[in-house]
Order: sequence, then C-alpha cells, then structure tokens
Amino acid sequence: MAGHGTIQRPSTMSTPTTPTDPEDSTGKNRDDFERPEFRLVCPFSIPSSPEAASLRIIRNLGHFALYYTHFVWIVLFITLIPQRKVSLIFLVIMTYVASLYLLLLRALPPNFYLLDKIIDKSIVLGLIAVAAMIELIVTKAGLHLVITLAATVPIVLIHAVLWVREDFCVEERSGGGGGGGGGGGELVPLVDDESTAMV
Repeated sequence: MAGHGTIQRPSTMSTPTTPTDPEDSTGKNRDDFERPEFRLVCPFSIPSSPEAASLRIIRNLGHFALYYTHFVWIVLFITLIPQRKVSLIFLVIMTYVASLYLLLLRALPPNFYLLDKIIDKSIVLGLIAVAAMIELIVTKAGLHLVITLAATVPIVLIHAVLWVREDFCVEERSGGGGGGGGGGGELVPLVDDESTAMV
C-alpha cells in the first residue's frame, strides 16, 4: 500500500561532484578574482580647526534644516501635551499654515516667480516661527519653549559640528593631523569653491 504499485527507479542523472582543485569551470583560479573591499566609514569626526567647525555647522544646518526643525518641533510638541492644550493647538495651526505655504510654492508652475521674487521663502518661514513663539509666550508656554530650545539646540549644534558628509568628498588632506577621532584629516570637497575658502 505504501508504494501503490509503483516502482522507483534509480536516477539516471549523475550527481555533480565538487572539484577538489581551486579552479572553476572557466579555468581561472578562485584566488585570482578580486574581492571588493568594504570599509566601515564613521560619518562623525572632530573638525581639525575652528574654521572647519564653523564651515561644517553652516553646511550641515543648510543640509539638515528640515530634520533639525522637526526634531525641535517634536520635542516641543511632547512637552506641551500634558499641560498646555491651547498652546499645542496654536502650534499645530502655525505648522499647518507653514505647510500650506510650502505646498503652495511647490504647486505653482516653475515659471511663476511672483511669490518667490516678492516674498522670500526664508522670510515667510521666519515670520511664521516668530509668530508661533509669540503665541506660545502669550499662552504662558514660554517656559516650555525656553526649556525645549535649551535642550535641543546643543544637540543640533553637536550633530552639525561632528557630521561629515561623505557624498561629495574624495580624499583626505595630507595635513599635519589636528582634530581627533576621525583618522587624522579633513575630507576635501570634490569641487574647490571660492566661498568655502573665505569662511
């Protein structure tokens, strides 16, 4: 009953044998192939000079501005939840206004420069941030704002000083060290810019 009347035949295919020599079917030795080298790169390093630190802060604040803003906003939002419901509502409204303005700028066709030329985006967002701060102070949540800024701004600045962007850097400078933990040098940008030399 187990086989239901069928007979199993031995397999006619030969089992593949693994070669004992290190050569494969192409005739090349396996040791001849280049294996890719993987490096673990740490994106943090201590800048070599105060000028390099200030340049890094400016560059990283420009690059990570949205992430830093979200970080500060989330911490402020969490500190307002337990006690300041009205302040929380005003903060959400101001965030909604800023989001609508940014969506409006993005929704306009690229050849419509009226809003961008007359009203600069950074000025409008700065005014919205100042209005949100005034609303928080008026609703007696100024202490929460000060504590949040005192706690988050140092974290943001430490990240901006230590973060080294690797996406446009090619080689390390062969300078005399300085700096600290990152391997002895500052990374050189791919394009040497006049504006970076002045800062």
